[in-house]
Amino acid sequence: MTSDREPTGSDRADTPTESTAAGEAEDTPGEATDPGAGSGADGASAGVTASGDGPDRWEAFGPASVRAPGRVRRWAGRLGRVLSHEWTVVSVLGVLLSVAMTWPAALHPSDTLPEDLGDPPLVAWILSWSGHALTHDPSQLWHTNAFYPNPYSLAFTDTMLGYLPAGLIGTGWVAAVIRYNVLFIFAFALAFVGAYALVRQLGANRVGAALAGVAYAYAPWHYSQSGHLHIMSNGGIVLALAMLARGHGLSLRDGYRRELVRPRWILAGWLVAAWQISIGFGIGIIFGYVLGGCVLVGAVAWLLRRWRIPRRAVLFNLIGGVVFLAVTAFMAYPFFRVMATYPNVGRTISDLRVFSPPLRGFLVAPPDSLVWGTAHTAIRESLPFPPEMALLPGFALIGLALAGLFVSAWSLRARLALAAAVVVTLVCALGTNGPFNGWLGYVALYHLPGIDALRTPGRLIIWTTLLLGVLAAGALTGLAGRGGTARGDRVPGWRERLLRVASLIPLALVVAEGVNTMPHPVVPAPPAGFSQLRGPFLVLPDEGNDDEVYMLWSTSGFPTMVNGLSGYQPPKQAELRAAGDKFPEADSVEQLRAAGVRTVVILRDKLDDPMRLAANVDSLGITREERGDMIIYTLTP
Repeated sequence: MTSDREPTGSDRADTPTESTAAGEAEDTPGEATDPGAGSGADGASAGVTASGDGPDRWEAFGPASVRAPGRVRRWAGRLGRVLSHEWTVVSVLGVLLSVAMTWPAALHPSDTLPEDLGDPPLVAWILSWSGHALTHDPSQLWHTNAFYPNPYSLAFTDTMLGYLPAGLIGTGWVAAVIRYNVLFIFAFALAFVGAYALVRQLGANRVGAALAGVAYAYAPWHYSQSGHLHIMSNGGIVLALAMLARGHGLSLRDGYRRELVRPRWILAGWLVAAWQISIGFGIGIIFGYVLGGCVLVGAVAWLLRRWRIPRRAVLFNLIGGVVFLAVTAFMAYPFFRVMATYPNVGRTISDLRVFSPPLRGFLVAPPDSLVWGTAHTAIRESLPFPPEMALLPGFALIGLALAGLFVSAWSLRARLALAAAVVVTLVCALGTNGPFNGWLGYVALYHLPGIDALRTPGRLIIWTTLLLGVLAAGALTGLAGRGGTARGDRVPGWRERLLRVASLIPLALVVAEGVNTMPHPVVPAPPAGFSQLRGPFLVLPDEGNDDEVYMLWSTSGFPTMVNGLSGYQPPKQAELRAAGDKFPEADSVEQLRAAGVRTVVILRDKLDDPMRLAANVDSLGITREERGDMIIYTLTP
């Protein structure tokens, strides 16, 4: 008589054995211990007693058989593991923190822009143009609708082509504003997650990595650059370094471990680095040189056989490096064309001197800092150019980094190297205010290819902040490690739990210093019929940041326009601006007509000059039309 089911291994283990005197041998490997031995070839069933004369009376006490999970349960289990994974949790928290820190950008994404109506409208226009050019005429990518009639106008500033996929979604100025706000929130989130990943890979615990991530993404100085999305988009730097470190099996705690090398992470790191370069050279050039230095150090270590890197890792490094260089060359091409077309575009040491911060600037917060903004008003006003010189990384971060020199999870050698790197980056960020008028720092680097295009050395504070974050994370991780060493194998008690809670206090201080009061001004809507204007046209007045708003308005259809404001003003545009200032005088009309301008638009609410608005133009061969808030002058050829 057989039982209804085959016993499991537990059934056999829990079933008493009859006396071996009855002729039963002990279990041998491959027989009773075999999971498939429940019913052998002879048809004997495990549901029968050892003597074979009845059902096993102990079977009811055995564990129930475990059913294999179905497809739904397997997928649910996988989904649960993904959702509860550290990197999923960190990414979600990073986005939520970014939404909170940039509030109310997420609340009013379609009609406000963060910080001001200066560079944000310009960047929103750049993001829109790349998508428009790709879908309409890719050959015109570098030659935009603005800055007429000057070519390669997209390369007058960072092109931000890394965000091109976002430019393919939506059209018009409202879509441009929404796109900007979404990417603004994304940039902060990526910076946090990237820095967390890097410092975690280096060997910090979760709290230490979170502190470094918050410090890197939300340091007070960041809010002096909040109008520059191309500078705020620095998360690819730390994410690429994290991937490359993971791929090469590198950490500050364990050094190089060949068994942890992961070539696919190496390739992913190079691809992210290439993406970061495609955002722009404003911070990308220095990043490229940092990568070059890392490659040089790695090559020397490999040649000296201190690092035995697998061949596949070398191959993936070569592939990734080629992709990175190819993207860099593609991005550099239009800038070389700009330098060839406009010889006066280059920066000089005099330009560098204007934007070089004094040493005290590194202890001054921008006005948008909630904690320090008002308190630092007087000293901030003493800075020659506060927007590029209020560079406080955070007092809490500085204090924790100093503590990390003495108590840390990092080795003494690593701490000394990090401290030296902090000093070097700080000296370079001083520009011409560094030792020997900057010749022992940034001015010496200024002669390297590409760096002479950068006039704001203070932005090197990005690297100083990152290094301070690594030191601070080492301090928190080291303190936590000391608590674990003192505890030994003992079950954690109230002292250990209190230490864990206390480790959150430094994190809270860094978060508090990152809270801001950033304004979010409402974007003015374009006048009715603006997108139907006949181009090329000139909109007046074009003073201050007016042109950047006009560029944003032009994203509805991208009509050709003389207006444009960026990091460089070509001579021809300066001439047409001067002619526009005198419009509608006869010589200005002739100059604009000769340049191909067909329409001049005066915005009534921006130009309070009755004499100019009522000027008689009948004798000038142009027509005048009033359309809402616009006075439209049509210049016949």
